[in-house]
Amino acid sequence: MSENVLIAILSLLGTLGGSFAGIVTSGKLTNFRLSQLETKVEKLTGLIDRTYALEKQDTLSEEKMRHFDKRLQSLENHLN
Repeated sequence: MSENVLIAILSLLGTLGGSFAGIVTSGKLTNFRLSQLETKVEKLTGLIDRTYALEKQDTLSEEKMRHFDKRLQSLENHLN
């Protein structure tokens, strides 16, 4: 086998190995970033759920306050 063919084969193997290593590393980095994004989305979803629950509770509290205010006014009118 000539020296040029041997060098070409070794160059091909080096290129293939480097390309494969780059692809594997890129895949690992992409998977890591996706897992980080999933964690952030889960936290955000939890925050949205809690905010919705608080808004619902706030609406109910305001409704109760209006009801109690009407009852108080009614009692005050009956006392006068």
